[in-house]
Amino acid sequence: MELKNPSPNLYNEDLAPAKDRHWGAFSIFNVWTSDVHSLWGYYLAASLFLLCGSFINFVIAIGMGSLIIYVLMNLVGYAGEKTGVPYPVLARASFGVWGANLPALVRAVVACFWYGAQTAAASGAIVALLTRTDSIMQFHQSTHVLGHSGLEVICYVVVWALQLLIIQNGMETVRKFQDWAGPAVWVAMLVLAIGLCVKAGGFSFDHEIPQALLVEKTKDSGVSGEPGSFWALMAVGATWVTYFAALYLNFCDFSRYAKNKDAVRKGNLWGLPVNLILFSLVAGITTIAAFKVYGEVLLHPEQISAKFDSWFLAMLAAMTFAIATLGINVVANFVSPAFDFANVFPKSIDFKKGGYIAAGIALVLYPFAPWEGNAAHFVGAIGSIMGPLLGIILVDYYLIAKGDIDVQDLYQENGKYRYEGGWNLNALIATGVGAVFASFLPNFTNLMPSWWGIYGWFIGVLIGGTVYFLMTSIRPRKAR
Repeated sequence: MELKNPSPNLYNEDLAPAKDRHWGAFSIFNVWTSDVHSLWGYYLAASLFLLCGSFINFVIAIGMGSLIIYVLMNLVGYAGEKTGVPYPVLARASFGVWGANLPALVRAVVACFWYGAQTAAASGAIVALLTRTDSIMQFHQSTHVLGHSGLEVICYVVVWALQLLIIQNGMETVRKFQDWAGPAVWVAMLVLAIGLCVKAGGFSFDHEIPQALLVEKTKDSGVSGEPGSFWALMAVGATWVTYFAALYLNFCDFSRYAKNKDAVRKGNLWGLPVNLILFSLVAGITTIAAFKVYGEVLLHPEQISAKFDSWFLAMLAAMTFAIATLGINVVANFVSPAFDFANVFPKSIDFKKGGYIAAGIALVLYPFAPWEGNAAHFVGAIGSIMGPLLGIILVDYYLIAKGDIDVQDLYQENGKYRYEGGWNLNALIATGVGAVFASFLPNFTNLMPSWWGIYGWFIGVLIGGTVYFLMTSIRPRKAR
């Protein structure tokens, strides 16, 4: 689409509607292989496996959650394919041309947290490999900087810097990298699972992990009931859906390059329910086999590879998982803030500069390591922040605008999306109310039951979307 006289304060080449739309189903599929196949994704899947109590329960909970993810990603993906605009520009339709900076910055800050978490996971795999050498292990144990070992700091900075090389030529480089990185980790995952099953003497759906050990490992998850109970399975499904909270918002950053809606649907089908279930199965199988071989519940794949007798195999596994984790970081946590920060200052910040800002914030966060600790808690706390934003955007696009977005006006300061001085008060109020119930009350007060935080993202989507719909009914947008 050729824009007519866009406002310089709302436009640059990176924020403009996509012109080259040649991403097929395979590239969309590999958005998800790059996003899912990471050390953090494996860690979360393995952790959730313990809550399920049995292999069959795990398949049911993850399968139902994956179907919900598929439906939501299609809803967001279709909007991106139709309009061709990135997430912060699409948000202008519901939040206003200036108000869209609020959801853009929220998504960008969340991405910075995840960027740090994924970088730490990738560097952790390298640390686990290097500490197989006695001299490096001694350095690791004796030298500390910024609350971490000197080796951890060095590996983190090196991995952090390597990621910046991937985005030098924009989104097409990202596509090429993800098309290679996503499938590569599948090979490593299968080798890891098969090798452990062979050492364990075969595969069995019976995990043989004592219930007392399951209870001990999951005691801090915030789930009422023992592993395998109904509420534990509900929590697993909810956490799995919430894990993708950030990408529900900005999947249009990728689907805008799709050839057509069919490419989005097919890519999502293979990349989400099919790929997610298979990935989770492999994570569960590996966890079972590792327990049988080593007598320990090992939730991190680098912990498993560190026990390999072969240094070469350990290196191959560590490097593959590290590279795969770089893939998710670029896809989920670099692309979005690159567009988001560019949206705030389009005249001075482009895609590349926006990504550098996100990477810089992740580097500053490293000494504090807010991502360390319980996986489910971290996912829930981060995800709940974004629930109201998704509810508002989906309600506005599908129920109020009926999918009819004036792309030209998304780039006009005085167009139909100006609302009240560039801000849609309906969206702001809905965001505030949703955030109070989804994030503030469960995370900063004791007013809500302990299980509330697990479903914080769902509560945010429901309350944010409902309040926005009601506010729009009471205060409809005036025709310009």
